Amino acid sequence: MSEKEKMINGELYDAEDSELKNARIRAKTICQKYNSLAVDADEEKQELLKKLFGKTGKQLKIEPNFFCDYGFNIEIGENFYMNHNSVILDCAKVKFGENVFIGPNCGFYTAIHPIKAEERNKFLETAQPITIGDNVWLGGNVTVLPGVKIGNNTVIGAGSVVTKDIPDNVVAVGNPCKVIKNID
Repeated sequence: MSEKEKMINGELYDAEDSELKNARIRAKTICQKYNSLAVDADEEKQELLKKLFGKTGKQLKIEPNFFCDYGFNIEIGENFYMNHNSVILDCAKVKFGENVFIGPNCGFYTAIHPIKAEERNKFLETAQPITIGDNVWLGGNVTVLPGVKIGNNTVIGAGSVVTKDIPDNVVAVGNPCKVIKNID
């Protein structure tokens, strides 16, 4: 089994594997091009995002600067907006539903680094997917950690660190992020 297959399957893998390094270089090169485009270069931006991501809707907008690890593990639904300075570390799948709006400076991190220094120092890691439902709004500076699912019609308050699943139809805030009210 290749290191890429191990990564996608959530198994311990070598992040310094040449296939993975080349995939990261490809993604970071596309992100660099994307981030340097003129503000009004909408067609070029769309082309680069569609080339970068595993799946996209027709209507998506990501403000620069944007960064990701691989791109092929990112799936974006219809009517997607991500504000400035966001990062998606997509060692595992990161799926965004339809009508998702993301504030500035948000991070989606699927990588899990070993606790033991001996493993970590060998660039070994695992990854767990992140799933964001439909009609979700995340405020600025939200961090979503590996393995988290955020339900449909949910709002995550600014500055939250989402460490566990958040259900449908709620407002959740804080560090760690917790439900504070239901949305009727």
